Amino acid sequence: MTGKFFARVALCAVWLAGALAAAPVARAAPHAVASIEGTWTYNFVLVMEAPKDAPPLVVSGAQAAAIGAAEAKTLSDEFAKELDPEVPDLMTRTGGLPLVRGERRTRLVVEPADGKLPYTAQARKMLDDPPPPEKFDNPEDRYNSERCLVGLGQPPISSFAFEQGLQILRTPGAVVIHTEYGDDLRVVPITDKHQPKALWGRLGDSIGRWEGKTLVVETVGQPEADNVRIAPTLIVSGAATVIERFTAVSDKELLYQFTVIDPSTYTTPWMAEFSWYRTDKRLYEHACHEGNYSLANILTGARHEEAVKAAAGK
Repeated sequence: MTGKFFARVALCAVWLAGALAAAPVARAAPHAVASIEGTWTYNFVLVMEAPKDAPPLVVSGAQAAAIGAAEAKTLSDEFAKELDPEVPDLMTRTGGLPLVRGERRTRLVVEPADGKLPYTAQARKMLDDPPPPEKFDNPEDRYNSERCLVGLGQPPISSFAFEQGLQILRTPGAVVIHTEYGDDLRVVPITDKHQPKALWGRLGDSIGRWEGKTLVVETVGQPEADNVRIAPTLIVSGAATVIERFTAVSDKELLYQFTVIDPSTYTTPWMAEFSWYRTDKRLYEHACHEGNYSLANILTGARHEEAVKAAAGK
């Protein structure tokens, strides 16, 4: 009896070994090798293209401190005069120029090599000319950002913000990208087909794929009304294709690269990059609508100016 039992055990072991050898080897899912998931932040002074004096892309710590302070003052002056008088104080609390894989960078643009955005002559003229007259008749006439309909999550995510937060969540069929400022949320399906245009939203339409441990996201169809971004200034027209690449170069650093393809605005595709850093801090609700007294004040101010002109007979 004992001999027959061991013979059967041996036979089962041989069969099991053969079955395992013949079975296909399971490939690791992208989330098993990538580590982009989690909460990330940056607090840098972001300069999109090379400034007029064209310093090199990588500078020393001392140079970075001087350049960062100058750029911070420029932003402070612009915001204090036009938008927010609190900015000058906040600018003293930034992390300076971006830190990318241990290097201090003077700009985000890395291609073309000169660091300049390759605007067409028409696009550059649009930026240099005075802006067209604004409308103040209805809330719908104002910018989506003023109406709290978009924040800083429109791709590419490159606007300056104080400790901007980014949260990434992976599922088997999609990746969720959540930016804290504005509470913008993108659910990016892992697919090669965009949705019908009728379903495109204020953040455009995004689809994703994995290239090793890098998440590649392609976005099309962003609103033409939001084509000009500020701080730093950038044009992303409704015809643009934005390709983002999220790569965890270490457990603490997330390299964020983006390419903009838009022949109507740029003479050639261009690429920029900077890094986010992992944080244990929580993201909080931005609650833009709840505190948005600015929109009502903008329209009320316009009505006041109209009344003053009417009283003066103009």
